[in-house]
Amino acid sequence: MNDIENIDSLMADIGARAKSAAAELGFASADSKEKALRAAADEVWARRAEIIAANVKDMAFGRDKGLSPAMMDRLMLDEDRIQGIVDGLRAVAGQADPVGETITEWDMASGLHIKRVRTPLGVIGVIYESRPNVTADAGALCLKAGNAVILRGGSESFHSASLIHACLQEGLRAAGLPEDAVQLVPTRDREAVAQMLKMVDFIDVIVPRGGKGLVGLVQREARVPVFAHLEGICHIYVDAAADAEKAMAVVLNAKTRRTGICGSAECLLIHRDIADSLGAALIDMLKEAGVEVRAADGLTGSLPATDADFGKEFLDMIIAAKIVDDVDGAIAHIRQYGSDHTDCILTEDDAVADRFFTRLDSAILMRNASTQFADGGEFGMGAEIGIATGKMHARGPVGAQQLTSFKYLVVGDGTVRP
Repeated sequence: MNDIENIDSLMADIGARAKSAAAELGFASADSKEKALRAAADEVWARRAEIIAANVKDMAFGRDKGLSPAMMDRLMLDEDRIQGIVDGLRAVAGQADPVGETITEWDMASGLHIKRVRTPLGVIGVIYESRPNVTADAGALCLKAGNAVILRGGSESFHSASLIHACLQEGLRAAGLPEDAVQLVPTRDREAVAQMLKMVDFIDVIVPRGGKGLVGLVQREARVPVFAHLEGICHIYVDAAADAEKAMAVVLNAKTRRTGICGSAECLLIHRDIADSLGAALIDMLKEAGVEVRAADGLTGSLPATDADFGKEFLDMIIAAKIVDDVDGAIAHIRQYGSDHTDCILTEDDAVADRFFTRLDSAILMRNASTQFADGGEFGMGAEIGIATGKMHARGPVGAQQLTSFKYLVVGDGTVRP
């Protein structure tokens, strides 16, 4: 279905069916949602050979499209990554159901008993690039939180995403839940994205997951509320009180484990007092690992840094490096060039770490840990629909709990207001 003529009517139909499914999901039992996700996980594993074969087509499409190595890495599926998808589905299935959870409750002198409880958002639209695993992660988390979801994957992941979506729908059927709870837009036509951004009658929130271009487009054009997932311009500040062994391990992992994910370190800030010792050793280590170090004055890297290298998401074996005078210098740099995603300090000095944590307001702040841990699965959420960098509603890894709102349940006993 890649040659659909009337995108308007297609999207209106998808939206109407999603809204109807959301009404039913809002009171679906925890057991039925868990059953759907476990059945979907079994189906993904059973059909792994088909999914990998479909992914081969997507990889060919991506090469023809000229995708960067980082984007190709995001697109690729093998058996290990499919095992990761299965594990994520099962992890979300096993979590406590957030819907109906009492957040807080209290009694009033008037005789009223008031509870604030979690309730689904309704219909969520997810627009994403390259990574076919997002089909499973987003579908699972939305379902767990009682939401219907409309998925619009990137054109390059069309075949892989379609098969993973089919597995999710099999899970819904097995649990007796509406198949329309998880829908995948069945076209590569970009007009479908434009329509989603205007579907205020059907979609309650849009979650964009991709590069700066996609997120910027969504933020500019959307009439539906947006959970922004901006660039991961992640910084690591190596303090004068850093432990050398820890620093070497963390910096190498943060940059090289997977360069194409948003938790990859993109800028290394080094305290002036250790620039010629630990700082030089860190840069040499990165260069030996194949990383191109674009270093500012005072540091010897692969080549000199330019102003454009700071505040840049490389998503590649490239990192910018700079000397700062102290933690305040690091904070000032991150405030200027960061994206409020994930920033890390390496130090054994508690007071310095506290200052870094207190004076920065990134969604995730870390101490002595790799920025590659900026991931919902690593936070115990099973999976994530994205890392929200805004400050409204959801922030940081967006799991099932973050995909709920709340309502008040107020109980009296013939209580009237004087």
